[in-house]
Amino acid sequence: MNISATLKSDITPDGTDYDTVSRVIEMITDDYRDQPSLDDIAARLKQSPTQLQKTFTRWAGLSPKAFLQAVTLDHAKRLLRQESMPLLETSIEVGLSGPSRLHDLFVTHEAMSPGEWKARGEGLTIRWGFHASPFGRALVMVTERGLAGLAFSDDENGKACFEDMACRWPNAAYVEDREATAAYAARIFDPSRWSPDEPLRIVLIGSDFQVRVWEALLRIPLGRAVTYSDIAGQLGQPRASRAVGAAVGRNPISFVVPCHRALGKSGALTGYHWGLTRKRAMLGWEAGKA
Repeated sequence: MNISATLKSDITPDGTDYDTVSRVIEMITDDYRDQPSLDDIAARLKQSPTQLQKTFTRWAGLSPKAFLQAVTLDHAKRLLRQESMPLLETSIEVGLSGPSRLHDLFVTHEAMSPGEWKARGEGLTIRWGFHASPFGRALVMVTERGLAGLAFSDDENGKACFEDMACRWPNAAYVEDREATAAYAARIFDPSRWSPDEPLRIVLIGSDFQVRVWEALLRIPLGRAVTYSDIAGQLGQPRASRAVGAAVGRNPISFVVPCHRALGKSGALTGYHWGLTRKRAMLGWEAGKA
């Protein structure tokens, strides 16, 4: 396997907002029934309520209290029971800010041919680099045809995250090149640059069925959530919910191909390859941007 997992020690800055925000999200998720106040959360983090409020609001676009209302499991279940009701409408119902212009990623995509996929990356050069993001360290992987991978790391050196992604295409050549990936990282997480005039180009590398599932994910609008069975129905295979769930879990371009908007039949957020806390964070971040 043509892989080098030697990582530079300065891949991203330490102490990002996400470190604080992720801890807040975990507390809210564990104690949402008790509706913890800002003062309670700040005391447990040994931070001032004012500073915590500013940090969280700057990151998510809404307060911790509003985030609690937007992303708890009960909220997700209500969303599902109302037949994929938009998060924006739900946020209005629970007293969040009024509607503003909706933004979403405008993406143009192509898929590798079945033969290229079966070659497991042979003949393909993938450039990669770690960058800061609203959801922690992000691993960005690109080819000459566009963005091919986006993942997130919780370990200090990113080795496990890199190996997780690289084993999907073990025969590819991997070149660490943060300069080549920086432009992608900057665009992906900046809503002001989500424009149909300059669409983000991505390349989907997977089996025919996986690609069809990922294309279905791309059609889920910002602020909506669907179930695996919904996606299976769209594909004309209503009994393939489990297969859809497996394909969603193998999505190589997290966030951009929004697998975080897929829920279990019961309305539960279910598993997420990069952690349920991060999935809740993405849904809440999008609720704040909608």
